[in-house]
Amino acid sequence: MSWLTRLAHRDDATLNTRTEPAPAGPDAPHAVVVGAGMGGLASAVRLRARGFRVTLLDRLDQPGGRARVFEQDGFTFDAGPTVITAPFLFEELWSLCGRDLEDDVELVPVDPFYRIRFDDGTAFNYTGDTDEMVEEIRRFAPEDVDGYRRFLEKSEEIFEVGFEELGHVPFDNVTDMLRIVPAMMKLESHRTVHSLVSKYISHPKIRKVLSFHPLLVGGNPFSTTSIYTLIAHLERKWGVWYAMGGTGSLVQGLSDLLADLDVTQRYGAEVDQILVEDETASGVRLSSGEEIPADLVVSNADVGWTYRHLVAPEHRDTWTDRKVEDMDYSMSLFVWYFGTDCTYEDVEHHSILLGPRYKGLLDDIFDHKELADDFSLYLHRPTKTDPSMAPDGHDAFYVLSPVPHLESGVDWRQQAEPYRQAVEEYLADTVLPDLGEHLVTSRMLTPREFKTDYKSLKGAAFSVEPKLTQSAWFRPHNQSEDVDHLYFAGAGTHPGAGLPGVLSSARVLDTIVPAPDAFDVSVPQNGAGAHPEPVA
Repeated sequence: MSWLTRLAHRDDATLNTRTEPAPAGPDAPHAVVVGAGMGGLASAVRLRARGFRVTLLDRLDQPGGRARVFEQDGFTFDAGPTVITAPFLFEELWSLCGRDLEDDVELVPVDPFYRIRFDDGTAFNYTGDTDEMVEEIRRFAPEDVDGYRRFLEKSEEIFEVGFEELGHVPFDNVTDMLRIVPAMMKLESHRTVHSLVSKYISHPKIRKVLSFHPLLVGGNPFSTTSIYTLIAHLERKWGVWYAMGGTGSLVQGLSDLLADLDVTQRYGAEVDQILVEDETASGVRLSSGEEIPADLVVSNADVGWTYRHLVAPEHRDTWTDRKVEDMDYSMSLFVWYFGTDCTYEDVEHHSILLGPRYKGLLDDIFDHKELADDFSLYLHRPTKTDPSMAPDGHDAFYVLSPVPHLESGVDWRQQAEPYRQAVEEYLADTVLPDLGEHLVTSRMLTPREFKTDYKSLKGAAFSVEPKLTQSAWFRPHNQSEDVDHLYFAGAGTHPGAGLPGVLSSARVLDTIVPAPDAFDVSVPQNGAGAHPEPVA
């Protein structure tokens, strides 16, 4: 069944019907979007579709942010996200522009979703088929089959509230949070993911299988609120997908949409400051000194970095330097991109390679901020599905290891190569025999580059950690409490990290950004009104 056919059969009404974007003449209010990651690209599409003039800025030389593309020695590597779920969120963006996603991007299902390999060499194929999952669980722990079915029911209940009802709803005031407290209590959101899974599952291996998902969005299963168990149902409901040509084909497709809508896209343009006039965002200043006036600013840059470095302290009564620094940030990542001159046909598209420790390793990463000698890995082999990502007869990979962010004090300029070698040896001993003899290309991304390349505070890979005390109203708001007409999209704001999260954060803007005719642009000044105040 194609992904569009699945969309046609789902029972929700989240997918907008196909529309035409509103016109945006020279007198339309001007929106500047800082950061061309997925959240920024989606925000630019939505703002332009509503009738704003839009300028999209990014310090990198290409769109995508963490989802940018590396091309090297005939190989194509997606730098960041590779697991595509909830594809209707992409389809919605194309629909807002009067287009069909399938005309520009081909999505194909991935099955199994993941192959999970335990340290003793046994493996579990994680799929979206209940019967297949039951049989996999029965191989390890027949006593957990009934518990698994009850867990699925709970996951669906949490999904219906956490994603369908709250995923695109802003939490701008405490009453928004108080309104959902009864539902959160009923759903046991005070529990952690691992705690909720353990309520239904007794076998340690199956507990790992059903609790690792928070790591995909920067969370520790032992501290992340159990609302994130909705991911299990989200994947079952819409599947796990791959975009032919890589996630970069979705990035390029969105950039092409914006070009067709006459959205200004500027790359290699680093924002040095968000300008504020009368407590209202009035534009941005680039590192070159150029100022770009705006009626509103959306920051898809890291929310911690934005407040700490792009908004002057005198404009931040709520988000002071101390408050920003005191938030808990996600772990970081060590990512090794490599290609081989042979193919490893037994390796699936997505593999999770669990090391000898689970909670102990996560304690080292999140709590102790220590770089451990052991690791658990995510291995991506896109050439399983799409051979075009590598030369003929070759395989493209990236392997990702969760590591502490830069507060660990690790000097990655010295540590990167020894760590890479340790990862290579582990892969050669487990799923990629003789790997060292077949390597033909290699590059690395460390926590240091998350800070220097992506301007992520503390080198955190997923921005603000998704704990209960940093979720919903407790998370940095999509609408700044300090600066009018300053908005946020991306991993650090509500609802959180991961492609569904950042795309949903852009959906929130439709609710909180006033309509274009609410802005007073009667006195144009270099592309924006002199005083971008909503008309009373």
